[in-house]
Formats: sequence, C-alpha cells, structure tokens
Amino acid sequence: MSRQSEMTTSGAPAASPQRRTAVRTVAVVQSNYIPWKGYFDLIQMVDEFILFDDVQYTRRDWRNRNRIKTPSGTEWLSIPVNSKGNYLAPIKDITVSDDGWGRRHWSALLANYGRAPHFKTYAERFEELYIGLREPRLSAINLRFLTVVCEALGIRTRLSWSMDYQFDRFQADRSQRLAELCKKAGATRYISGPTAKGYIDEELFAREGIELAYLDYSSYPEYPQAHPPFEHRVSILDLLFNTGPEAPRYMLSFR
Repeated sequence: MSRQSEMTTSGAPAASPQRRTAVRTVAVVQSNYIPWKGYFDLIQMVDEFILFDDVQYTRRDWRNRNRIKTPSGTEWLSIPVNSKGNYLAPIKDITVSDDGWGRRHWSALLANYGRAPHFKTYAERFEELYIGLREPRLSAINLRFLTVVCEALGIRTRLSWSMDYQFDRFQADRSQRLAELCKKAGATRYISGPTAKGYIDEELFAREGIELAYLDYSSYPEYPQAHPPFEHRVSILDLLFNTGPEAPRYMLSFR
C-alpha cells in the first residue's frame, strides 16, 4: 500500500495550472512527549517536520505526557512542568518543575516493559536518555526523544522549529499562520492530521499554491501487545518494545 493511499487530498482547485518541478512536503505540529505511532508516520511522510512550539502551551494535553500499557490498563507518564500561572506562555518557554521525572519514567517503563520481547534492543539508548537528560525546557526534551525514536525507526526527515522562520506568528487566523509558515519553509504540499479538517481553510491553501492532504489513521493493524485489550493510542515505545525492528510493518508510512 502506498503512502498516498493512507491520505485524503483536499478537493480544492489548484492555484495555478503550471506544472511544479519539485514537490516539497511539510507538516507543522506542536511537539509531543513520546507520542503515538501516528505522529511518527506523519514525520516519515514529509520532507520537513516543523515543531510549532511558539504557540500557547495547552494543559492536560500531549505536550508533556503520554500513555503506556500496564497490567491494569493504560497509565499516564507525565513530565511535571511549571505551567501554573503561565496560561498564555508558549510551549517553548515551559520548563520542568521536578528533575526527578526521568528516573521515575524509566522505572515505570522498566516495570511494565522489562519483559517485552525487544525491550533490551532499545534499553541502553533510552535509559541513557532518561537518566542523563538535564534539559530544563519541555520543547527541547520532546525534540531529544523524537530524534532518538526517529533514529530507531530509520526516519531521516528534517526536524525544525517554527521559531526558525520569520512569519506572523500572532496572526489570529490559524489557517493563515500555517499557510504562511509553509510558504516560508518552501512547501508545495502540506499534510495534516484528520482533526484539522474542522478549521483549515482549504481555499486559502489552494490560493497559496499549496496542496493539502490529510492523513488517515483508520487502517492500523494490531501488533503483539501485552495486557489486552489492544490499544492503538499509546506511546510509540509500546510498539518498539513489543515488535523491535519489525515496528515499521505496523505503521502506515513504511508500506
């Protein structure tokens, strides 16, 4: 199955009949902590993955937490952050409030995945990251984990920051902000998750000459996962520890 078969393309008309000589595909998403496999499929499908971390931090979201499987169900691993009173702070300015989070998270992973078939394959690199990481900024922590997981999956997509580009980040219209950022990054194609259909202005992207496509997460196969029932929306670490080098077989972007 091809990558295109896992996406739906906007039906908006193209901005120009001229043939493009090259396609440059970009995605723009806030950084997440050890996110699920769909996040990494999106990374794999683009030429550049822009971490949109100069937008407002959202509490009780995926920025600083994710779920793992345990014998008693799913469990949250949350990085404690200094968010109280920082309701308007951008993600890039959010800092860790307790330096002991890394050891606690590693202990939880060891307790729940220590006997997983491929835990030992990745244990050294993740233990070193969890125990040795002293970075105070949430954005930088997320980037470190994204980089390590991409290396484990063989993903070579460029990861960048929205802060690297000069654009009107205070633009009230979300679609306008995204389109302008895509243009600054030289994008001719933008891939988004399916939930963005509710707010993206498809005609705006068409006018800007940017093809718009949505990733479809509905056809993921199940994989050997401990502690039934099966759950897709858990951290990518669950897939790595349970399937090892075979992990790409259970993702969409490697087919």
